[in-house]
Amino acid sequence: MNYLGANGEQAAAQNRAMILNAIHRGAPISRTEIARQSRLTKQAVTRIVDRLLDEGLVMEARRRQGLRGQPAIELEIDPEGVFAIGANIDRDHLTVVAVDAAGNIRGRIHHEQRFILPRDFTRLMEEALSSFLRRRVIHEQRLAGIGLAIPDWLGEVSVIGRPPHYDEWSGFDVRGALSRVTSHPVFIDNDANAAALGEIEYGLGTEIGSFFYILVNACLGGSLVINGVRHKGAGGLGGEIGWLPVVMTEGVGAGETRPLGDMYSLFLLLDHLQQNGIAASRPADLLTLDVRGRDLVSGWLKRFAVTLAEAIIDIGMLVDPEAVLIGGRLPVRLIDELLIHVRDEIIRRGMPAPSLHRAASSEDAAALGAATMPLSHRLCLPSAETAQQTRVPLSGSPHSDPLVNAALAAAIP
Repeated sequence: MNYLGANGEQAAAQNRAMILNAIHRGAPISRTEIARQSRLTKQAVTRIVDRLLDEGLVMEARRRQGLRGQPAIELEIDPEGVFAIGANIDRDHLTVVAVDAAGNIRGRIHHEQRFILPRDFTRLMEEALSSFLRRRVIHEQRLAGIGLAIPDWLGEVSVIGRPPHYDEWSGFDVRGALSRVTSHPVFIDNDANAAALGEIEYGLGTEIGSFFYILVNACLGGSLVINGVRHKGAGGLGGEIGWLPVVMTEGVGAGETRPLGDMYSLFLLLDHLQQNGIAASRPADLLTLDVRGRDLVSGWLKRFAVTLAEAIIDIGMLVDPEAVLIGGRLPVRLIDELLIHVRDEIIRRGMPAPSLHRAASSEDAAALGAATMPLSHRLCLPSAETAQQTRVPLSGSPHSDPLVNAALAAAIP
């Protein structure tokens, strides 16, 4: 990787960010190697690195042995230099993680609870932050901020079992609520985008530059990454695979066009089991099923794979990413089974498609990605958001697509 920089006061911020990124991506790395990659002078690199050492963002890890001359001192991001809180609120859970500068999860608080209301979410977030600080999981003076991953239209999409008062999320000032919990910066994004960001920084995105991320959570989500940057589109809706219109091929309504997320999601899988007399209400229940339950899940995954393969083939033709990644709260074993069925279906069709992989971080992907937002901003990484803003469609915004508006208005059977 080539890092282009320039000397002078005008470029100080750019050079600092470039060096931090070089250390983040290339650690352990020496000052000489940074100078060669950045095309900055060794003296300029040394000055910037010295300031980063003083700030506690970078540390001298060790001396590299086995080379001629004096051993080079290798640099790394100091895990203790900065911390972040990441949270993922969804229709079936709230997960809050405390993360250090190296992306290590230092603490985790999880609530497996359906349809948490805004006031309870705010209280639980305040309790989680207090717990992390009290247990010294993080140091408040080094806290970069709080990141939140939240699905678009959280209070508006009609999902199975949604209580009427869940529409309190519509128009709820999430940023204002979190700002009353902490004085630190607040970063908010769609859950699939957050999961993709975590994959960019700490998962397969370190090896794969362009990919499409499919998030199998309570509902279905997606995010497109091009050359290491999430591509959200002109209106912020890039990657919304859950709204992709597909034709039903079997069962009641065969031949009708419906959104993909209206047909397949974690909620719909659990409901499918319950409709067949299998007690299952959370992802962990999917790992303790009897033979009949496992057969029902396998059959559902095979049907999902047929439709998903078609979507992936279309994505490959339109965007041509290097890979498609599947992650989320669907248990890892079931993601692997789904990948097998999707590969088989693509082969059966004889169509070209991107390579398929299970995302590196699955269950806590969105929470980890949420924590990555303030970390990236503090460390001046290229993936950092340029503004601490929510995406427009998060809540309370009508969609221009009649199919999506119809889906928002209709209850899922």
